[in-house]
Formats: sequence, structure tokens, C-alpha cells
Amino acid sequence: MHSHPVGDQPECPHPARVVGQVALGALLLAAGTAHLRQPTRAGFQDAVPDWLPVDKDAVVVASGVAELALGAALLATWRQPARAWVGVAAAAFFVAVLPGNVWMYTARKSVPGMDTDAKRLARLPLQLPLIAGALAATDAVRTLIPSSAG
Repeated sequence: MHSHPVGDQPECPHPARVVGQVALGALLLAAGTAHLRQPTRAGFQDAVPDWLPVDKDAVVVASGVAELALGAALLATWRQPARAWVGVAAAAFFVAVLPGNVWMYTARKSVPGMDTDAKRLARLPLQLPLIAGALAATDAVRTLIPSSAG
């Protein structure tokens, strides 16, 4: 069995990974667009915790731009190890926005699409498959962490 060093891996990802990466890219592009368009842009400001000492609109705009960039990168980056690093960046972004999701639930803040306690609570565990999906779809762990086997 031939092993491939990092950076020299085959460029034909598994079809399920391709579907996952494209779906995640499309989801991030849609979310980024929603964060930048009015009236949803103003609505998302309530997701920014009051204890965060920054301009809420600036956070919403920055998150929208990050989502657009990550979405585009997921749709455009297919060579390893760059593809894996895009997955790591997307996963890190999903971790970074988790406090806002917790804030929405605990402070009972409504944002577009999350206007009830039940919806806000249901949203919290969905962050885990987004994080795991970003890493799995881009094959980040297998690509970036050397295997001790072989």
C-alpha cells in the first residue's frame, strides 16, 4: 500500500466528502448573505452578547464576511493540504460563534429564524455537527495529523 505524505495526497476526495463540503460551503454563503442584508443584518445584532465590548453591527458584518469567505473557500479549495486548512478554519469559526448561540438562548434573544426558546435551544446542539462536518468533509484530521500506522 502506497502512503502519501502530507501535501501529496490524491486529489479525488470521497463523493460523500465532496457533497458535505459543497453543502457546507453553500450554507455559509447563504448565512453570510443573510448577515449582510437588511433587515436580517439588524436582526442578527441581538445575537451579539451585551458583555462583548464591541459594536454589534461590526460583529455581524465581520461574521457575514467571514462566512462568505469560508463558504467560497470551501467551494473553491480541493487540493490538500489547503482543503484541510479551510476545514479547520470553518470549524474554528463554528466554535467562535457558539457563545453567541448560547447568549441567544440564555438571554432569550430573538434573531431571524430563531424567535422562540425551543428554536434557540434546538440550535445549540447543531453546532457540533457543523464543527465535525467541517473537519470530516475536508478530511482535515487525516490530512493534518500524521498517522502512526504505516
